[in-house]
Amino acid sequence: MAAPLLILREVQLSFGGPALLSGAEFSVLPNDRLCLVGRNGSGKSTLLKIAAGIVQPDKGERALQQGVTLRYLPQEPDFRGFNTVLAYVEAGLAPGDDAHRARTLLSHLGLSGEEDPARLSGGEARRAALARTLAPSPDILLLDEPTNHLDLPAIEWLERELAGMNSALVLISHDRRFLSNLTRRTLWLDRGETRALDQGFAAFETWRDTWLEQEELERHKLDRKIAAELDWLRYGVTARRKRNMGRLRGLQDLRKERRDQRKVAGAVNFTVTEGELSAKLVVDAETISKSYGDNHVIRDVSVRLRRGDRLGIVGPNGAGKTTLINLLTGAMPPDQGKIKLGANLQMVTLDQKREALDPNMTLADTLTGGRGDQVRVGDSLRHVIGYMKDFLFGPEQARTPVGVLSGGERGRLMLARALALPSNLLVLDEPTNDLDLETLDLLQEMIGDYPGTVLLVSHDRDFLDRTCTAVLAFEGEGRWQLYPGGYSDMATQRGQGVTAKRGAPDKAEKPEKAPAAQQSERKRKLSFKEKHALETLPKRMEQFQADIAAAQGMLADPKLFSRDAAAFAKAAAALDAAQAALAEAEEEWLRLEMLREELEA
Repeated sequence: MAAPLLILREVQLSFGGPALLSGAEFSVLPNDRLCLVGRNGSGKSTLLKIAAGIVQPDKGERALQQGVTLRYLPQEPDFRGFNTVLAYVEAGLAPGDDAHRARTLLSHLGLSGEEDPARLSGGEARRAALARTLAPSPDILLLDEPTNHLDLPAIEWLERELAGMNSALVLISHDRRFLSNLTRRTLWLDRGETRALDQGFAAFETWRDTWLEQEELERHKLDRKIAAELDWLRYGVTARRKRNMGRLRGLQDLRKERRDQRKVAGAVNFTVTEGELSAKLVVDAETISKSYGDNHVIRDVSVRLRRGDRLGIVGPNGAGKTTLINLLTGAMPPDQGKIKLGANLQMVTLDQKREALDPNMTLADTLTGGRGDQVRVGDSLRHVIGYMKDFLFGPEQARTPVGVLSGGERGRLMLARALALPSNLLVLDEPTNDLDLETLDLLQEMIGDYPGTVLLVSHDRDFLDRTCTAVLAFEGEGRWQLYPGGYSDMATQRGQGVTAKRGAPDKAEKPEKAPAAQQSERKRKLSFKEKHALETLPKRMEQFQADIAAAQGMLADPKLFSRDAAAFAKAAAALDAAQAALAEAEEEWLRLEMLREELEA
C-alpha cells in the first residue's frame, strides 16, 4: 500500500467556546477520492483549511510528504495585483505546467480570460478560482463546494474533468450526485470528531443512520444505569461507608460521561402553512414566446400545471429560467401566446439571491416584520424564539444582524419566512444553495407532503430526481421541452443531460424532427415491457411494503439489539433495502403512469 501523501492526527481547535474540532484526523492516499461530510457549522471548511496549511490548529499534527503539490479552492479568491482573469489563473501554474490548460479550463467554465477581476460577479469569481486550482494538476486537490455558482452543464463537465485527473481529491459538497459519482471513501465530521467509511458517499447515509441508532441505544443504556445508581443512592445505602463512597464516585463519573456526550444537532422542523385550495388547473400556458430584441428566450412553449404538480425547470445559466418563471406566474406578459392562471392562487417565492433580506435587520425582526415578538404563521401567532428553534436558530441569535449570518443560515431564514406565509403555489429558485444534507432531506419531505403546486429551479440533479413529477428542459434557441419524471428520466429520454447555451444548437443535440416524424412520435404506444411493468409494479410495491412492515416489527423489539446484535443489523439492512426498492418501484410506476396518460391524451 502506498504511503499517504497527507496526514492529519489528533487535530484540536476551538474559538473560545466548545471545541470545534476535538481529535479529528484523516489521511490522503495517492489518487484518493475522499468526501468530507457533516452538518453546517461542524467545521468541515476549517478542517480543510488546516489540511491546506492555511489555519493552524491548537493541537495536532499535519504531515505533508516531501515534494507533494497541493492546491486548495478558496471560498473568496484574492485577485489583487492581477489585471485579467487569465493572469490570475496563469499565476497558479508552476514551471513545467501546461500554459494552454489555463485557457482551456476558463473556456469550459464560460470565461474568456480577458475579464477584469474587479468587475467579476460572485459566480464568475468562483469559476476563475476553480480554473486556477485545477490548472496545475497537483498531487492533491482540496475542493470546498466546487459546484457552487455552476450550472448543470458546468457541473457535469467538472465531474468528468475530476474523474479523469490523477490528483487525489478531498471534496466538500452538498450535491449528492456529484459526491456519489466521484468518491470512494467518506469522512464524516460529527461533533468535532471524524469517522471514516471505506466506501463512497452512496453508502454513507445508511451507514450514518445505523451509527446514530446504535449511539442512541448506548445513551439509553447509560441513562438506565445512572437511574439504577440513583435508586441505590436513595434507598440502598448501608453502613459500609468506604464501599458506598466508591460507588458514589462511580455515579459521579457516569454523570460526567453523560454530560460530556455531545448530542447530534437537532433537525429543522419544516411546517408549511397551507393556503386555500387552488383550482385544479393552476397554470395553462399555450405557445408562449418572449424575446429581448433579437434574443428569443422563450419560443412557442406550452405547459399545463395541475394542482399537486412539481415542475422542475433546468437549463444553463442565461437560458431564460427566471423569465420562464415570471411568465408562468403571471409576473410578466408573453409577447405571443396565452397564459391562464387558476383561481385562488396564493404564491410564495423563495429568491435564490437572498436579496429580499435586509442585512441590517436582526433575525427576529426579519421574521416578525419588526412588529413585536410574534410571528404570524398562517392564521395563528407564535413566539419568534420558538419559531426560530424550528429552523435551528438559538435564542441568542434573535438580535444577530442578518448580514453576519452564514450562507446556510440565510437560506434557512428565507425558508422560515416563506413557509410562514399561507400558500398553494411555491416558487423555489435554487432553494438548495448552502443547505446541508440533513436539511435538504427535510426540504424534500416537505415538498413531497405539500398539498399545493411547486415550481422549482435547481442545478441539483439528485434534488430534482427526489422532488419533481416533470422537468421542463432547455433545448437550445429558446426551445423548451417537457419530460415526465425527474432529472435522470429527462436525461434518459434525451440521451444526455442539460447542454450548454450556444448561439446555434449543440452538436450533440438531435436535429429537429420533421412534422411527420413528430406526428409519428405522438402516436406511439406503450411497449410490451412498459405495459407489463405498469401491471406488475403494484403487486411488487405491496410485497415491499409487507417486507418493510416485517422488518419494522422486528426492530420494534427494544431488547433485540442487546439479545442478538447480528439479527438487529440484518433487520436494519433488510428495512433499508426494502425501503429503497419501494421508492424505486414507486418512481418507475409514476413515470410509466404519466407516460401512459400523456400518450392517451
